[in-house]
Amino acid sequence: MARYQSLIIAALLRASRRSTSPGVSSVKRTFSSSSLLPRITIPITLPCRSSPFSKFSFSSSSSFSAPSARPPKPAAGNSHEEDTFDYKTTEDVEVIDDWEEEEEEVEAKLGDGGDGGGIVLGGVPWGERVLSIASQVLKEYEQDLQLFAFKTSPRGYIYIRLDKPSHEYGCPSMDELEEFSREYKKRLDVAGDAKVVPEDLALEVSSPGAERLLKVPEDLHRFKEMPMTVSYEEETNSRKTVKSTVFLLESVDAESEICIWKLADVKENRDPESKGRPLSRKQKDLRFKLPFSVHRMITLYLD
Repeated sequence: MARYQSLIIAALLRASRRSTSPGVSSVKRTFSSSSLLPRITIPITLPCRSSPFSKFSFSSSSSFSAPSARPPKPAAGNSHEEDTFDYKTTEDVEVIDDWEEEEEEVEAKLGDGGDGGGIVLGGVPWGERVLSIASQVLKEYEQDLQLFAFKTSPRGYIYIRLDKPSHEYGCPSMDELEEFSREYKKRLDVAGDAKVVPEDLALEVSSPGAERLLKVPEDLHRFKEMPMTVSYEEETNSRKTVKSTVFLLESVDAESEICIWKLADVKENRDPESKGRPLSRKQKDLRFKLPFSVHRMITLYLD
């Protein structure tokens, strides 16, 4: 019964998305290109379907009450619009699969608060406070978790991506993500009741996933044993072009600020006519010395 009520609550809150309010979808699915497992966004516990590159996330409004509760209020503006939704069962609710309306998709960049990591508060006056609350929860948390990315939006959304350095791929488990999400939401409720932050903030907590951008050189040693897709500038005949190759890291010369790469033995680097045979000795012996400054983007390779 408790699980059923949670689904109703989630659907109720998400239904308000058709108005102007941030809300919660009962089930929200996107796909990680590495494993094609659904990215599940729910306020209740589900069995863990683990994959190294799966991107799990949990979303919730900062306040939950009985199933008959009204949807959350807008973060800003449109306060004069009265909500008239009166849903009683899950059959009455149109499940909406999208989250906050996104603007035109742009390429990820380091420090963008998303795949590029970093902190982006979006100029909201409550941004520093909710960031401080998240940092405090992590400080008291027993698990080895760190903030990879933190982003807030003027419409009342908080996006958090948690990194786990002790995990080979940096991915927390679903249980860890939910445990953090539950504690953080509880403290947001307290801050909202005290009028320190807006009430009914919408929260999404996830892992970075394989789309995370790697910093040069800070992140390279951590993922040294894994193939990486490296986009870099190459100058030929006084013209700069951008190339993308799947490399393995050979070494980093911090003093000279140079990365030394070798070809990864993946299909992208093999001769199409070789019928799946591994790299030749000549290919294996190739080394690419690239200055830090020519690296445009590095991500973990997805087979």
